[in-house]
Amino acid sequence: MDTQKLPTYFISHGGGPWPWLQDQRPHYRQLEASLQDIPRQIGAAAKAVLMISAHWEDDDFAVMANAHPSMIYDYGGFPPHTYQIKYPAPGDPPLANAVYELLTQAGFASHLDAQRGFDHGMFAPMYAMYPKADMPLVQLSILRDYDPEIHFAAGRALAPLREQGVVIIGSGLSYHNLRAIFSHDPAAATTSRQFDAWLQDTLLRSTGKVRKQKLLGWEKAPAAREAHPREDHLIPLMVAAGAAEGDQATRIYFENFMNSHVASSYRFG
Repeated sequence: MDTQKLPTYFISHGGGPWPWLQDQRPHYRQLEASLQDIPRQIGAAAKAVLMISAHWEDDDFAVMANAHPSMIYDYGGFPPHTYQIKYPAPGDPPLANAVYELLTQAGFASHLDAQRGFDHGMFAPMYAMYPKADMPLVQLSILRDYDPEIHFAAGRALAPLREQGVVIIGSGLSYHNLRAIFSHDPAAATTSRQFDAWLQDTLLRSTGKVRKQKLLGWEKAPAAREAHPREDHLIPLMVAAGAAEGDQATRIYFENFMNSHVASSYRFG
């Protein structure tokens, strides 16, 4: 791997504040191990993380510009202590400005948001990756219209950051049908495998224009809408893939999660 050009990632970030749930954390051992290995993969070249979280939507691309981001507890029904979680990683206003400039120069409507805090799509996986909260972080929103082509193109515009010590991470879930999961629908095991098989084939066996074409047409994939009734948790993949358009992908995580559904994560480059 070229250490001067950092990889990009699409990660399945798990459910809610899982690292702080002692009864649930054992179920996340494989996911946690895959996240813990990312710092080893990228090494000391990483200076900051730009994360595109499925849990932040806006009308145009919003860029977190807060030097000291607060916490957003965007989940419900969890124990009281999970609403006191602190992940005090620093923001990175210069990186936020660079993201804003790259997107604006590429013709995308964008703005800086100095008030936005970390949502759990950011702080849960980052706690697994950098438990000391010592890696500067910037979050980027997705667009409410979920247009895959625009997000892919935005990723392409952000690609130069990879040569500046920035790790671009799309944080979502490869399977996100909460109704099927919470109702213990046995069909979830089948539909998640069907969609994940397509995702694996698309990402691992194609690059460039072919991979882009397949991703933009994701709704044609087997069990696409069963896997993603709303594609908010898939769209971060488009940014990560767009920023690594010509790079080979590697699957860094895969499991049959609690015998319910399969989940996966990928590295590009």
